Amino acid sequence: MVFSSNVFLFLFLPIFLGLYYLCPNRGRNLLILIGSYTFYAWWRVDFLLLFAAVTLWNYVFGLRIHAHAGTQAARRWVVAGVIGNLATLGYFKYANFGVANINAVLESMGMEPFVLTAVILPIGISFYIFQSISYLIDVYRRDTEPTHNLINFAAFIALFPQLIAGPVLRYKDLADQFTDRTHSLDKFSEGATRFMQGFVKKVFIADSLAPLVDHCFALENPSTGDAWLGMIAYTAQLYFDFSGYSDMAIGLGLMMGFRFMENFNQPYISQSITEFWRRWHISLSTWLRDYLYVPLGGNRHGTFNTYRNLFLTMLLGGFWHGANWTFLIWGAWHGTWLAIERALGVKAAPTSFNLLKWAFTLLLVMLGWVIFRAENLEVAGRMYAALLPFGDWRLSELTQAHITGLQMATLALAWVVIAVNGARQFLASRHHEPGLTLASAGVALQAIDLRMVALRGALLLLFCVSLLKLSAQSYSPFLYFQF
Repeated sequence: MVFSSNVFLFLFLPIFLGLYYLCPNRGRNLLILIGSYTFYAWWRVDFLLLFAAVTLWNYVFGLRIHAHAGTQAARRWVVAGVIGNLATLGYFKYANFGVANINAVLESMGMEPFVLTAVILPIGISFYIFQSISYLIDVYRRDTEPTHNLINFAAFIALFPQLIAGPVLRYKDLADQFTDRTHSLDKFSEGATRFMQGFVKKVFIADSLAPLVDHCFALENPSTGDAWLGMIAYTAQLYFDFSGYSDMAIGLGLMMGFRFMENFNQPYISQSITEFWRRWHISLSTWLRDYLYVPLGGNRHGTFNTYRNLFLTMLLGGFWHGANWTFLIWGAWHGTWLAIERALGVKAAPTSFNLLKWAFTLLLVMLGWVIFRAENLEVAGRMYAALLPFGDWRLSELTQAHITGLQMATLALAWVVIAVNGARQFLASRHHEPGLTLASAGVALQAIDLRMVALRGALLLLFCVSLLKLSAQSYSPFLYFQF
C-alpha cells in the first residue's frame, strides 16, 4: 500500500483516522501499532515476523544497555545490538549483491559459482533498521531513557506515515509525543494541507515526468540533447517524488498529533555540496553525521582523518541506498566533493548568492543523479558519454516521437516552482521585514488572509486534479521505496 493509491486514500486512511479520534487517548498508541502493522502487511504478511523480531530485539537490548549504564557491559550490549541490526540489513539488502559479485570472480577463474535463492528485500528495512540503531546508541550515550512500554516502542518503529521511506526518526525526538501529544483542528488542518501539497508534488509533477525520464535512460544511443533532457527531468522528478512523500508523511503525522522533523529545505538553491547535504534528505544526513561521521572521529584527529571520515561517511551513505556499484560511486562522488570543499574552507551557509557557485553545485548534483538513477554502470556510461562531449544537442527522432507537450510543460513548471520557492526561501533567510504600524499591520493581515484563501483553494483544485490523474494511472510507486 502506498499513499498515492485509491485504497489508501479512500479506505485505509478514513477508517484509521475515524477509529483514531473515536479511541480514548490511552488506546491510541495501540491503534497506531495495529494500523501500522496492517499497512505493512498489505505488502506481505510474512515479513511482519521479521518486523516484530527487529522491534523486540531492540526493545530488549535498549533495556539491557540502560541496566548496565556506564559499564563495559553496556558497551558490549550496544555493540551486540547494533551488529544484530546490521546483520539483518546486510543479509536482506546485500546478500544478492555480494553473491553475484563473488560468483563473477569465481566464474572468471573457471570455478563453480555459489547457488543462493534470491533474497527478497523487505520494504522500509533501511529506515526502520537505522531508527533502531539510533535508539540503541542514544540509550548508550544517555541521550534518552529507554521505554519500558513495548506498545509505545513498537508503535514508534512501525509508525506508518514514515515507515516506508522516512524521514528517519529518532526515538528521543518523539518519546514525549508518544506519552503526551496534542490534537487540535488547527493541527489537523495543517497536516491535511501538507499532505495535499505532497500528493500534488508526487502525482501531478513527479509521475508526469516519470515516462520522460524512463525513456531517456532506456535509449541505447542517446544524443547529447536526450541525455541532458533525461538528467534535468530526473533531477526534478526525484525531488518532487521524495519531498512529496516527506510532505505526506509529515502531514499524516500532524493529523495524528505528531510533529516530525523537516526532511527538505530547498536543496537546489545550494551553492556547495556541503550546503546541499544540509538541505537534502536532512534526516539521513544528520543521522550519518551523528552515528557514523562522529564515531569515526569526525574532525577531531587531524586533517587527513577528517577528509577520510567525510569520504567514508558518504561512501557508506551511498551504499545504504542500494546494493549496486552505482550507489557506491554516487556516494564516493559526494564524499570527494565534501572533502575538497572542506580543504578549501567552503562555508555551508553563504551570506550572498553567487550565480557561478550555484550553477557549478547544481551541475555536480545533477551529474551525480545520473549514476544514482542508472540501473547499472553500462547505462550510466552511455548517459555520461552523451552528456559530456556536448555533441548533438538535438533530440533524437525517437525522443521527439515519444515526449509530449504536457511532459515538457510539466518539466518547465517543476523548475519554475523550484526557482520561485528557492529564491523566496533564500531571501527570507537573509532579510527581515521592517516593523509595521498598527494600521498597516491590519492591511497586511487582511492581504495575507485573502492570499491564504486563494492558495488553499488552488491547492484543493490541484489535489482534485491529481486524484483524477491517479485514478487514470494504474500504479504510482515512490522512487525511494527501492532503498
